[in-house]
This record gives sequence, structure tokens and C-alpha cells, in this order.
Amino acid sequence: MNVFISNRVVLALLCLGAIWGGRAAAQERPTGSRRPLPLLEVKTNALYWATASLNAGFETGLAPDISLVIDAGYNPCTFGDNRKFKFWLIQPEIRRWFRCRSEGHFLGVHLLYAGFNAGGVKFLGMADRRYEGSLYGAGVAYGYRWPVGKRWSVEATAALGYLRSDYERYVWKRCGRYLGRGHKNYFGPTKIGVSFCFAGRRSADF
Repeated sequence: MNVFISNRVVLALLCLGAIWGGRAAAQERPTGSRRPLPLLEVKTNALYWATASLNAGFETGLAPDISLVIDAGYNPCTFGDNRKFKFWLIQPEIRRWFRCRSEGHFLGVHLLYAGFNAGGVKFLGMADRRYEGSLYGAGVAYGYRWPVGKRWSVEATAALGYLRSDYERYVWKRCGRYLGRGHKNYFGPTKIGVSFCFAGRRSADF
């Protein structure tokens, strides 16, 4: 029940943010303005690093207010006694910016695919089990980008969506007993991030 309520609150905030962003963009977009936009940006999510997960993202422009993002993450961690938190993921996303690319509010639609092997980790609810399998789905994101220099910017984003997990279960100890297959459907947050972005060469003015 608490998870359901929190998801509804997040969804409401995303909707309000999108409405407010659209109004702000309509008021703030200068008529006939032209400025160079980045052809390619590189970014990293600070929240992933908090879990010792390697990650990087690449964003390129498709139009003055449309961009394509590809995020990837990897965690190779294996601890003592076969406790592990290993995964890799890739998450492509198409974004629609309310003002112009790489600045201000945006909405995005993304896909996600991941492979995982995790177990013996109490804070993830896997104290006595290990799960190995794949995760896939899609979601809708809302975010905002703040310029902090000529080439640097900070981005905050969150997303809701649907994920399905197909996995095999084991007792978490080394060579643990096989416990069978399973799957789980999930609706809730599919992405959250605070990212630092660096812009490369810029395109011609739009």
C-alpha cells in the first residue's frame, strides 16, 4: 500500500512538472532566437556511483528540441561467501525538450534491458537467496537540466514505467541448491538520476 501511494505521488509530481514546464517554456522561449547546440554530450549519474556502479551516458541531437540518449551501467561486485550484486544495463531514451535541446525541462520515453546476478544481500531482500536472470521494460521520464558553465551542466531526472523480470533462484551460498524459475511484473520507478554532463563540439545555430 505504501509503495502504491508513493508511486501515485511521484506520478502526480511528474505530471505537474510537465504542465509547469510547458507553460514556462511558452513564456520564456525567445522568438527567433538562435544559439549553437551540442552535437554530443557525455554524462555520468552520481547516484549510480553511490552504489559503486560504473556508468556513462551519451546524448546526441536529432532536432533543436529532440535528443537521443543511451545510458549504460555495470556493477561487478562480488563479496565474501558468494554474496554478490552484479548487473549490467542499457537504457535508450528519446527526449522532447520544452525550450531547446540540453536546457530546461524535458519529457522522455525509454526502454530498458538488464542482466543481473545478485544474492546474499540483506538490504535488497536477498538474505538467503540468489537470483540470476534478465529485466526488461519501458518508462516515461521527466527531468530538468541546469547549465553551470560553457560546457558543463547538471541534470535531474526520474521516471515511472513497467518492468518484467525472468530469473532462476538459488540458495545464495556457493554452489547453492537450485530452487526453480520465476518471474515478476513491476510498475514503479524505472529511473532516477543526478547527472553531470559535458558538451562536446557544437552544431550550427538553430
